[in-house]
Amino acid sequence: MFETFTLLTLQQYWWFLVSLLGALFVFITFVQGGQTLLYKIAKTEKERDVLVASLGRKWELSFTALVMFGGALFAAFPLFYAVSFGGAYFVWMAILFCFIIQAVSYEYRKKPNNFLGKRTYEIFLFINGSLGIILIGMAVGTMFSGGNFIKDDMNLSAWTLSSRGLEAALNPFNVVFGFTLFFLARVQASLYFLNNISHKQIEKRSRGQLKNDSIFFVGFFVFLSIMLLIMSGFSYNESGFFIEKYKFLSNFLANPILLIFFLVGTLMVLYAIFISLFKKSSKGIWFSGIGTVLVVLSIFCLLGFNNTAIYPSLSDIQSSLNIQNSSGSHYTLTVMSYVSFLVPFVLGYIILVWKSMDKTKITSDEIQADSHHY
Repeated sequence: MFETFTLLTLQQYWWFLVSLLGALFVFITFVQGGQTLLYKIAKTEKERDVLVASLGRKWELSFTALVMFGGALFAAFPLFYAVSFGGAYFVWMAILFCFIIQAVSYEYRKKPNNFLGKRTYEIFLFINGSLGIILIGMAVGTMFSGGNFIKDDMNLSAWTLSSRGLEAALNPFNVVFGFTLFFLARVQASLYFLNNISHKQIEKRSRGQLKNDSIFFVGFFVFLSIMLLIMSGFSYNESGFFIEKYKFLSNFLANPILLIFFLVGTLMVLYAIFISLFKKSSKGIWFSGIGTVLVVLSIFCLLGFNNTAIYPSLSDIQSSLNIQNSSGSHYTLTVMSYVSFLVPFVLGYIILVWKSMDKTKITSDEIQADSHHY
């Protein structure tokens, strides 16, 4: 079946899959958001144990989703992977470090006689949930704002600044993108705690924290949306790349389904916040989760379609990357497309395991009785 597809169709198919994996990762960052709230929502050691145990049952999903996102990019669009991960490696190494200390923290936080102490590992979790997520947001922001690289006709690339990607922090759009992702993760963490934990004080504080973080999230999200709609983007045609005003607004108008996803997803996230704060519902995480996936999916798809650069070059506009000049071969994408049929089965397995773990809400007594909790 896939053998009959054109190379462009396969490239578009794989950009959609990469976008979907990225959207699923953003949803699961409620784990990282929750790690930044350990001393906000929990006021005692027992309460922190409950929060960490709740997050600990899902932390591997966030790590796995990030690896799948990066792996799909590497396999389907190897030149993009090489330019970004190889050029802006200070940023990506910092992100990798943040996720390494997360894994170590969940493993050793409650180990007896650990020489660093429990508080140190909780600081590591905070670093992963704050710096790690903000850096990921800024790195994704460069897919819209651009990076400082050049490439030649042999696809050999080089980064033109010694800061190796850290300069992304000087671009307001990237910073706003990072903080939007950060506060979204915290909002979803509070929604997740309300759904997953049975503890009156934790539920009360989670709603209070949700109210505070929602204000910041909505503010940053509105600012990000306005910046996205009015900013120029990089388009391309047979002659090469060129700058186009209001590029992403044009992409929304050219692809109404993406605009619908964006608007419906935004309304679902706002509805999740509303019912959690004013209706005392514990189901907000599911509306927020689906809404987040729709919004992030639409934002990623703005890059891969309608002749748009997925990684603009600020050093040489003609070195910019798109889905056509950065993808694998027709044969590679065809074989991978058959493998992609396994994705629904993997997702189905994750859903079954999730439902099995969350049949009943976590309680403080349950955690204290479990000698192997995180």
